[in-house]
Amino acid sequence: MKKKKRETKRHNIPAAVLHWMLFTRYYLLQFPLLSAFFGFLLLLFAAFAFLSPLPPIINHHNHSLQLKNGAKAEESTLSKETSSFRVPRSGWRLGRHLWSSRSSKFYYGCSNASESFENVAADRRKNSDRYLLIATSGGLNQQRTGITDGVVAAYILNAILVVPKLDQKSFWNDSSDFAQIFDVDWFISFLSKDVNIIKQLHGKGGKALNPYRMRVPRKCTPTCYLTKVLPVLNKKHAVQLGKFDYRLSNRLDPDLQKLRCRVNYHALKFTDSILEMGKKLVQRMRMKSEHFIALHLRFEPDMLAFSGCYFGGGEKERMELGKIRRRWKSLHTSNPDKERRQGRCPLTPEEVGLMLRALGFGSDVHLYVASGEVYGGEETLAPLKALFPNFHSKETLASMRELAPFSSFSSRMAALDFIVCDESDVFSTNNNGNMAKILAGRRRYFGHKPTIRPNAKKLYKLFMSRHNKTWEEFASRVRTHQIGFMGEPNEVKPGRGEFHENPSSCICEDSAAKARAGLTLTPQNLLDESHKNGKENINKNETSDVTDEHSIEDDQDLTDMDYMDHETAIKGKGLPGEMLLEEFFSD
Repeated sequence: MKKKKRETKRHNIPAAVLHWMLFTRYYLLQFPLLSAFFGFLLLLFAAFAFLSPLPPIINHHNHSLQLKNGAKAEESTLSKETSSFRVPRSGWRLGRHLWSSRSSKFYYGCSNASESFENVAADRRKNSDRYLLIATSGGLNQQRTGITDGVVAAYILNAILVVPKLDQKSFWNDSSDFAQIFDVDWFISFLSKDVNIIKQLHGKGGKALNPYRMRVPRKCTPTCYLTKVLPVLNKKHAVQLGKFDYRLSNRLDPDLQKLRCRVNYHALKFTDSILEMGKKLVQRMRMKSEHFIALHLRFEPDMLAFSGCYFGGGEKERMELGKIRRRWKSLHTSNPDKERRQGRCPLTPEEVGLMLRALGFGSDVHLYVASGEVYGGEETLAPLKALFPNFHSKETLASMRELAPFSSFSSRMAALDFIVCDESDVFSTNNNGNMAKILAGRRRYFGHKPTIRPNAKKLYKLFMSRHNKTWEEFASRVRTHQIGFMGEPNEVKPGRGEFHENPSSCICEDSAAKARAGLTLTPQNLLDESHKNGKENINKNETSDVTDEHSIEDDQDLTDMDYMDHETAIKGKGLPGEMLLEEFFSD
């Protein structure tokens, strides 16, 4: 009997639903106003959905990995956490200007030689019969450091410098010579008061001079050059220093440091064709927006493999990056979690985007991205593009025909990115490699234009726990951790950090103007200003992070690690097996 009643109920359900639908249809037809009301509610709901903030962004790698592993408890927790972490579309303005340093007007680049240095240089150039040749290593910016230091080495040795040879056999595989990248005549003439420079080594009496090849230790001091190289130079008359990068001490007397700056910031000028194309790219960015950010993303597969870091892509990622990593036979096994905790891993494109949004840059900001092939392609870039849909690169700004003279040469393409990044209102790095350092120093020298270097060690912890926080709390902590990493004056103590990143000997302060303005600018003052104008709630523990870790000197200097010899290289597809660390982080 009970079974029959249950069956009757099941048969009655479809009939009830049908009856309700006919009833609703009848009354809606009878009452047009009721139909209009429901239509209005539908439109109102659609408008609300469109105007609401961006939905929470979830790292697609980690999320897919959780689904794959069936981590139901974590998924449940994640869905609850993301309800309060909603990323806004708009940015907001801090006490400082987003697009400029409020204190830049009190500092200026000053690299002119002292009178005594000029007099000594003039006397030394008259009596020189020694020739110094240098063979640079790595990509464009690593070679730039070698050229800069080669001029200083020639001065120390009182030698005639032969125009440097560019590395044409490294990973970057670029056949360009010096004159195809830099204006060689300008280089020679600009430095004529400091060092004699010639384009080619000529023999005496019709006899060719074969330079003696040797290498010097890394971070070699002036005394080191005088004791190790000068005796050989006196005997052989021509010496070529190989693998010449970071072969000069970071700490020199002020006159030699200023010579470095004259070379790097004035003598090394790109060829007219590179400059012209670079300026076109900058102009096209300016046509799109008054201000723009340039981002050196550095999220290529080789970069990630070499870093030894893990980015949540599961077994597929481990296999792909592990296969690339095996090309470097002597590369030590790394602990990915430890590397990230120490701030040695690049941020993901999504994390970079979240950092920029937290610093105040809204979705209307135009972003120029300097990058090679991004690991994961469009899927990896999607979260960054969602945050900053005005996404540009040299390939989107210029036609294939315009880029044709440069596209087959990695250094020339890197030079175009260098120009746009240098001219940008804000430059953001994603590692501390050679391009990041060279541009950071250059931007300090030419007016302290904002240069954002992620405080990866502190941001890592924040990114890991962000779904437990509101957006406001997350953004406030990002701004706190980034104090001392924004390219402001006095972030780094003079003489500390890599000189190419912090050319303190070549930056002068307008004390009178600063006194008139009544300003004493320190990272702590910038934090106080942020409290005052941004009305942020930053606790004392967060404030202590600023004083502990704002200095570049505390970071691991990757360029201090020595080269592995090409002789021990294991040849792999597309790049040498024993990739040199400096080459790898060069551009």
